[in-house]
Amino acid sequence: MQRKFLLNDKAGCDFHIVLYQPDIPPNTGNIARLCVATNSTLHLIKPLGFSLDDRKLKRAGLDYWINLKLEVHNSLDEFFQKYRNRRFFLATTKAKKPYFDVSFEKGDFLIFGSETKGLPEDFIRSNYETSINIPTFSTVRSLNLADSVAIILYEAIRQVCFK
Repeated sequence: MQRKFLLNDKAGCDFHIVLYQPDIPPNTGNIARLCVATNSTLHLIKPLGFSLDDRKLKRAGLDYWINLKLEVHNSLDEFFQKYRNRRFFLATTKAKKPYFDVSFEKGDFLIFGSETKGLPEDFIRSNYETSINIPTFSTVRSLNLADSVAIILYEAIRQVCFK
């Protein structure tokens, strides 16, 4: 018999997924569903490459939108004015540190760039010590955004929620 593990809603890991200017509605919809499944908050930083009413966005998130903890920010500056004293990690192919070498903590913010442009270069440079990557074994430039969020988020959950 297979044992099913469920995250305890009351304990919560309190992770925050931040998408900087996402372009592709189904990716954001899949990430929204992942956030509901993990009781994480989704932050979207404008401009978005789609409307929040987009059919493809809603389809990928299925009927879970009602349960999503969502915050929309007008800019990266606005986001950091509100959350400047929080711990955060930037997921980027330009980092040298793999995500599994980080000791995640409850309440961490995981920041991901847009599918087409990533995160701003100067933002990465000024936060290089908290930049992480997902190692790959080929010449693929990067993984799908929704896959990347799932990989890093579930490592953080493994470390924090399943001690």
